[in-house]
Amino acid sequence: MTDLVQPAPDAFDLACETLIIGAGACGLIAALSAGETGQEPLVIEADAVPSGSTALSAGLIPAAGTTLQRAAGITDDAGLFARDIQAKAKNENDPALVDLLAQNAAPVIDWLTQTHGLPFSVVTNFDYPGHSRRRMHGLPSRAGAELINALRAACEAQSIDIVCERRARTLYCDGRRVQGVAVTAPDGTVETIACKKLILACNGFGGNRALVSEHMPQIDDGLWFGHDGNQGEAVVWGRALGAALDHLGAYQGHGNVAHPHGILISWAVITEGGVQVNRAGRRFWNEAQGYSEAARAVLAQPDGVAFAIFDTRIADVAAQFEDFKQAQAVGAIRVQKTLAGLAADLGVPAAALEETVSGLPIDGTDSFGRRFSGPALRPPFCGVRVTGALFHTQGGLRVDDQARVVHGDGAGFANLFAGGGAACGVSGKGDSGYLSGNGLLSAVVLGRLAGLAPAD
Repeated sequence: MTDLVQPAPDAFDLACETLIIGAGACGLIAALSAGETGQEPLVIEADAVPSGSTALSAGLIPAAGTTLQRAAGITDDAGLFARDIQAKAKNENDPALVDLLAQNAAPVIDWLTQTHGLPFSVVTNFDYPGHSRRRMHGLPSRAGAELINALRAACEAQSIDIVCERRARTLYCDGRRVQGVAVTAPDGTVETIACKKLILACNGFGGNRALVSEHMPQIDDGLWFGHDGNQGEAVVWGRALGAALDHLGAYQGHGNVAHPHGILISWAVITEGGVQVNRAGRRFWNEAQGYSEAARAVLAQPDGVAFAIFDTRIADVAAQFEDFKQAQAVGAIRVQKTLAGLAADLGVPAAALEETVSGLPIDGTDSFGRRFSGPALRPPFCGVRVTGALFHTQGGLRVDDQARVVHGDGAGFANLFAGGGAACGVSGKGDSGYLSGNGLLSAVVLGRLAGLAPAD
């Protein structure tokens, strides 16, 4: 996959001040931040156009205490946000990192909105599991593709160079100081780039099956729903450099991916009162725990599939997401006037499905411990066959309060920074610690901090 770490060549093909590997949300925000401090950033991207994990996401960023929240009448603060993150992860996170992300998220959203004109708004019509306030910020389409395109446009407006179809293979380092990288073009040509500062924004290792099997075998059979470019270079380089690596078993799963269509179905279909059933038409867990741990719960069912059951009221809420609209367009979302008709459409026993839905408490707690607050599901009814998937990894390089990579001995590297999936996030040690939006939270905050740090 990579030639790991080598001594620098006698001469480089070109040189730049701040080099950023990866043109996802982390890398592009790092570039914008570096540029406003007077640095001259260069972003290299393996794909033909910037996309990455950001483009595959819903593009929602959690932040507490933003101008947009206040305008919407939402009272929130970083301390409450930090407590929510730690509660979901059972206090397995580094408190300093949690505080760093929680305190800096709102300033990043305000900066992107006010300085670069990104039209964020707060999702105000449903709640995400684990968030005690409505703090998810997204662009109008609620799609990551719109977010990545907006960030790319902002970089282009600042004349920031983004060079695509260049994959970093080798990192050149002298002790604790990075001197540059070697990148490969599609035709196999190798170029060497010297830099004063290097930011790893190349995401995690979910696309590397060997690393997934090593660190998170429990999701080995799950559908890989992330970006294939997530091959784990940051982890491999980090190991070779002796960098501290934390929580490599942490990941974000999702148990609501339309199958076989491969389209994400918003968890709003569950939080608004929907449920998941297996092929027998029976529920099998407390869906309120969250969509990340839902991946394992669904994969444990016969054939690794389940069915999300909801109604058209809930479908109208979910339709604000572009992915859900696509699922409707291709017929993944089945709609019937009766539960018996829906059961026949989905291939589950009608009597069992009817008993399951009629047995849901309108205002009470069920046998799984899930609290329902109504209204009850009403016709027309909706259903979609889903499976469990791995979205992205959450463990990675340990960083300090400037997003500087930390060595195993506790000292920082002179000019090496990391963010997003390349760095350790705040999702605890496994999948159940993932709080909605944790991935982009780490990407935008650490990207911002890494970009602002001086190029020594």
